[in-house]
Amino acid sequence: MDKITIEGARVNNLKNISLEIPRNKLTVITGLSGSGKSSLAFDTIYAEGQRRYQETLSAYSRQFIGTMERPEVDKIDGLSPVIAIEQKTTIHNPRSTVGTVTEIYDFLRLLYARASTAYSKATGEKMVKYSESEIADLIISSFQGHRISIASPVVKGRKGHYRELLAQFQKKGFTKAEIDGKVEDLLKDMQLDRYKVHNINLIIDRLRVKEGDESEQRIVSSVHEALRQGKGTMMVIDDDNAGEKKYFSKNLMCPTTGIAYSEPAPFTFSFNSPAGACPHCSGLGVENVVNLSKIIPDPSLSIKQGAIEPLKQYKGNSVMKKIEALLILHGYDMNTPIAEMDEDFISALINGESEPLKVFQDSINGYIITSWEGLPEWMAEQSDLKISDKWEEQFLEKRPCSVCHGTRLKEEALYFKVDGKNISEISSMCISDLKIWADHVEEKLGEREKIIAHDILLEIRKRAGFLIDVGLSYLTLNRTSQSLSGGESQRIRLATQIGSRLINVLYIMDEPSIGLHQRDNIKLINSLRKLRDAGNSVIVVEHDEQMIRSADWIVDVGPKAGRSGGEICAIGKLDDILKNSTYTTDYLLGRRKIEIPEKRREADSFIEIKGARGNNLKNIDVKIPLGVLTCITGVSGSGKSSLISQTLRPALSRMLYRSYDQSLEYDSIEGIENIDKMIVVDQAPIGRTPRSNPATYTGVFADIRKLFENTLDAKTRGYKAGRFSFNVKGGRCETCKGAGVQTIEMNFLPDVYVTCPSCDGHRYNSDTLAVRYKGKNIDEVLDMTINLAVDFFEHIPSIQQKLKTIQDVGLGYIKLGQPCTTLSGGESQRIKLASELAKKDTGNTLYILDEPTTGLHFEDIRVLLDVLNRLIERGNSVVVIEHNLDVIKVADWVIDMGPEGGNEGGKVIAEGTPEAIVKNSESITGKFIREILNGQLEQTL
Repeated sequence: MDKITIEGARVNNLKNISLEIPRNKLTVITGLSGSGKSSLAFDTIYAEGQRRYQETLSAYSRQFIGTMERPEVDKIDGLSPVIAIEQKTTIHNPRSTVGTVTEIYDFLRLLYARASTAYSKATGEKMVKYSESEIADLIISSFQGHRISIASPVVKGRKGHYRELLAQFQKKGFTKAEIDGKVEDLLKDMQLDRYKVHNINLIIDRLRVKEGDESEQRIVSSVHEALRQGKGTMMVIDDDNAGEKKYFSKNLMCPTTGIAYSEPAPFTFSFNSPAGACPHCSGLGVENVVNLSKIIPDPSLSIKQGAIEPLKQYKGNSVMKKIEALLILHGYDMNTPIAEMDEDFISALINGESEPLKVFQDSINGYIITSWEGLPEWMAEQSDLKISDKWEEQFLEKRPCSVCHGTRLKEEALYFKVDGKNISEISSMCISDLKIWADHVEEKLGEREKIIAHDILLEIRKRAGFLIDVGLSYLTLNRTSQSLSGGESQRIRLATQIGSRLINVLYIMDEPSIGLHQRDNIKLINSLRKLRDAGNSVIVVEHDEQMIRSADWIVDVGPKAGRSGGEICAIGKLDDILKNSTYTTDYLLGRRKIEIPEKRREADSFIEIKGARGNNLKNIDVKIPLGVLTCITGVSGSGKSSLISQTLRPALSRMLYRSYDQSLEYDSIEGIENIDKMIVVDQAPIGRTPRSNPATYTGVFADIRKLFENTLDAKTRGYKAGRFSFNVKGGRCETCKGAGVQTIEMNFLPDVYVTCPSCDGHRYNSDTLAVRYKGKNIDEVLDMTINLAVDFFEHIPSIQQKLKTIQDVGLGYIKLGQPCTTLSGGESQRIKLASELAKKDTGNTLYILDEPTTGLHFEDIRVLLDVLNRLIERGNSVVVIEHNLDVIKVADWVIDMGPEGGNEGGKVIAEGTPEAIVKNSESITGKFIREILNGQLEQTL
């Protein structure tokens, strides 16, 4: 079968559509936001593929994962096994990194376990190891004629009396041991000073080395016993040469100091294994460190005056009594200014006091003896967990681990090297540098290591190449997965799938071009073609013009969004769909377009960041104009998010709102007096459960519930506004707790939501649903689209105003009570915008948006730009991190970062109007903008 046939699809707003999609082709499904693209791709095709997979499981397995409903479709034929690569599955585990997700780090661990060279952490020498016979031969050849002692190191640098250990050796027949450099006889009931550090070497044999079978046999026997007692390590003490020691080991050993390493294994280099993880930070690479300047912001105050910020003013409670006793112990009192106290007291206050404290309770109980564990420990012990959380957020900050310095591994693991580099140094390379290293490192290995490393390096090169192909060359292996954007996570999974080399699979993707610069688009398209050419079918939900023009088959869904969508407006190859008149074809042919403004707005004030140097930023100074639309551009990984989302945003949040957000390093920010507030509009979900919806997020639901409270039915029954909330007991369905659905946790698949059998998805009990306003109950109101609700509440200004703002940002098609789990990142972002637009505007507000065009069609982008321009006309400023050329071309000011991603980025390459950026030969963005401004964007790849 050479096509996928879908008949009678009616999921969400799809209007009983039927279509055919060719197999083993690259198909793009496009259309306005909310037109039904995801309903077709994910809720119909993928959902049916998931259901069929579940049916292949045994009845025993299915009883644990529940049943999945068949999507509303008459028939789907020609369906291959389906894999969905979505944006929503970003990993939040702090232990997950780019290296672990792509499995490159697993191959590196294998490489280091089998082909690395060990070095001594004490002297830097190469570690050595011998077999028993080699050790015996070396002793015979090196100490010929010398009187020697063969010994086993059994205690090295540890405290203890070792009475039992010494007695045990005596029972085994050993008579002498070198204890702390002195050879002593092992006597009955012998013990050492338990508080001193000791070194004990058990003397196995003392002899003179000479030629002859009898002497050699004795040495072989003694070596065997010495290695057994020393657990693989032994030493020879040259009695004729002032007791000089030489170490030998079956394990890796430093020839000078005798330090031995265990034989390396893959888990030795794993920060997720106790055998390899740094014991201080448990392999996380970061630790919480007390910020003393936040705990004691004003050292001129005394503790009684409130110098300790977490404890505020003096109160005679138990903790203050302990601190008072601590002060007395160090010779101070409650009225002594902190500035006059020494470091010993400050250290004891924060880290704890080893001496017991004599604390006065009251006149009846007198004094008690207690201990002081330190402020962080005391806060952690508080019964109210919120106090502990607040302490952590406000007074602790995350810093690289002081022991492993962010490498996550035990010290020993870092002394195994390949080509002079340890595994942490390789992990901190960007993918492009890693690929170059893997291409050439084989030349520098020995013959044995070459044979071992060949296949491992081949896999590393392949996987690194796939990541470069999808535009992720700037990432490093030690980058945490939780710091990746949805687009980056999706492209990593795409690279992994290319590497898996599966065939006859149907891949469905949700806008893989998100966060990708136009320059790297061709790399992504070529990667998708590789998947197709390997014998797979690829369906991509996408709005990018270059992607649409590169597709083998195009499905245009529309004509509009919501109830006005759900139809197939055009289908076929590019030439076929261009014969139709739809929103998509109008923009592709230039019949509709986003106009370039005749005049750019000019700024009269600025916010300037000085000395920004976090992540890959190169100590840069950046002036951001106010009162205009500013675009931050640059190739992926060039430092846009580091500058705006991780430096400017948290810094302004602290200055304006006294938040505890931690920003990346910078020197200063000037011009903050030019703004009154900051609003961040990102793509984070506005809710993570089906309970959250546009009505609750924008606050309009409270007004609607108040309206229902004032109806005659509600007054007669004595119902208050709370009765109409599905988040509290009373009026909601208690089976699903007002969610309308029940969640089935799938062990190997995403959670599945099934309609609640008690309320049939209506959220409320029958008594609540009996109350009506203008003939509709609360559930029917929540089921209205925004467009219908605007007309329905036309005589209620407080409700209509909020609904109108949602309609104005192009979301009139969504329902009031639509679960936020079904909204795309772009829709969530526009609901946040609408929520802010509905509030009373003060002007002088800085809006920060991170790729607001995600999930938006050309026409949706035009609507969004109208909204942003309205904000600016009201005296506000808008800063947008963006790759979309339609947004960049209409910006008043562009700051282009680069020149490349990762270590090669972090600089401001060009700044000014789009026309000025075009003239800068170093700006990659400028080359693409030039084509747009000249009206010469290439129509084909």
